[in-house]
Amino acid sequence: AVSPDMLHWEHLPIALYPDSLGLIFSGSAVIDWDNTSGFGENGEPPMIAIFTHHNMEGEKNGMLDFQAQSIAYSNDKGRSWTKYAGNPVVPNPGIKDFRDPKVIWHEESQHWVMVFAAYDLVRIYTSPNMKDWTFQSEFGIEGDTRLWECPDLFSLTVEETGDEKWILITSIQKEAPNGGTATGYFVGDFDGATFTGNPENLKWMDYGKDNYAMVTWSDIPEEDGRRLALGWMSNWQYAQLVPTTEWRSAMTLPRELTLHQVGEDLEVWSAPVSEVTSLDGAKIEIGEVVLEADQRFGLPENPDLTKLTLKFKKPENGKVAVSYSNDSGEELLLGYDSDSHQLFIDRTNAGISDFQENFANKIHVGPAGEGGEELELTIYLDRSSVEMFANGGQRVMTDIVFPSTPYSEVELVSEGTNTTFYEVTLQSVDRIWD
Repeated sequence: AVSPDMLHWEHLPIALYPDSLGLIFSGSAVIDWDNTSGFGENGEPPMIAIFTHHNMEGEKNGMLDFQAQSIAYSNDKGRSWTKYAGNPVVPNPGIKDFRDPKVIWHEESQHWVMVFAAYDLVRIYTSPNMKDWTFQSEFGIEGDTRLWECPDLFSLTVEETGDEKWILITSIQKEAPNGGTATGYFVGDFDGATFTGNPENLKWMDYGKDNYAMVTWSDIPEEDGRRLALGWMSNWQYAQLVPTTEWRSAMTLPRELTLHQVGEDLEVWSAPVSEVTSLDGAKIEIGEVVLEADQRFGLPENPDLTKLTLKFKKPENGKVAVSYSNDSGEELLLGYDSDSHQLFIDRTNAGISDFQENFANKIHVGPAGEGGEELELTIYLDRSSVEMFANGGQRVMTDIVFPSTPYSEVELVSEGTNTTFYEVTLQSVDRIWD
């Protein structure tokens, strides 16, 4: 699929069909600018896709080596593809879960770097030409037996100091902050062969229940310079059970990742890309709102597709929340709990949930982060999802919901406390899909 803005997508025909080596599983794509592979034509660099071949027969027969890494190339901007005759380029040494290759060019070492998941850790390989790969190193958490997927490796500049650090993303299949699956990351250094970081300092990209397999684009133009990412909005606890057909899973809003010094630590922040503002519709600026304890304030807009921005003083106790509700008695609550200093999303009564016991069994929480006396929240509500960004993306929570009828009311809520909202802005959001 191709897009000029990461929002409006044109779906192209299937690029890679299964073959004698197996099905086509997750991977990545790069531009081979210097034609190190020799696949380029007429002086133009080829696009190369790196993916996992998954042999179903091998899996059914109990073999361990049914996944391996392969490549294909394109000389017409990804419209047609040729699989490399020498596939797989990274054979399986006998590891059952051996997949999801992400490739980058490491300028300092003048070679390609591939990172992929090998069950409960990542493996790093290097190559001069995308065809011949050499194993270099592994990185994992000692004693951790959780399944890893969809890793990514890239550098970011610390916004406050200008230092360069490397980020290793990994999505983990269980025991995430709110249960099930989520995308985590490590901050460290990389010398072209080995990632060095503290394996005990795993952080989370998103504290909601439904942001998994988030990876970044390669080859963002230098004049742009951003690190752009996209995640899958679901959780393997219930991804195959959700009550949908045509919209059976969707992606997060595209996000820009930045690295920040917060006290003695480094954190990756995640905010909607600037292109998302092109969807902004009619705006209602409410201004200042003062609520007494256990008071609600209705906003004059159908919240079906909306962007809500709030800035308020953190109360000394109690909860500050936004309520989305419908005529069916369903309510989605999200906001800030000052007693625990946590953000929260409460979908326990937000809609259909009987398809899986863990879907709506508890309130989802995440740390609010630093930020002084004020908190700013930007909340994007869609038909079946909510994405909440705190303090410019310092903390993010993403959840999917299935209201039986669209939410028709939005209210500000002050539970057990007095709350002053300095700014309240509600905007409609234009539809992306017809």
